[in-house]
Amino acid sequence: MGTSPWHLQQKKERLKREISENLDFLVGSVTTQGPTGGVILTTKENTKTKSRYIRVGILQEVQTMTLRHRKLKALLKELGALNWELLKMESSS
Repeated sequence: MGTSPWHLQQKKERLKREISENLDFLVGSVTTQGPTGGVILTTKENTKTKSRYIRVGILQEVQTMTLRHRKLKALLKELGALNWELLKMESSS
C-alpha cells in the first residue's frame, strides 16, 4: 500500500465508519421459485440450504439488506489487508 501510517489510520477510520453504517444486513441470496412466482431468501447453515419466503411488501428491503452483506464482506476484507499493512509498519519501526 506504500503510504504513511497517518494515511493508513485515516483509511482505517473511514472503513470502520462504513462498516458500522452497513450492519443492518441479511445473509443469503434472493431467488425466485420458478413458475410459481414466489421469491425466497436462501442461506447455507451447516451444509444445509435454508429457504425463507419473502413477502412482496418487503422484497426491496430484503434485496437491499443482502447487498449490504456483500458490501460488508468487501469492507472487512479491505480492513483486514489494511490492518496487515499497519502491523508490518509497526513491527519494522
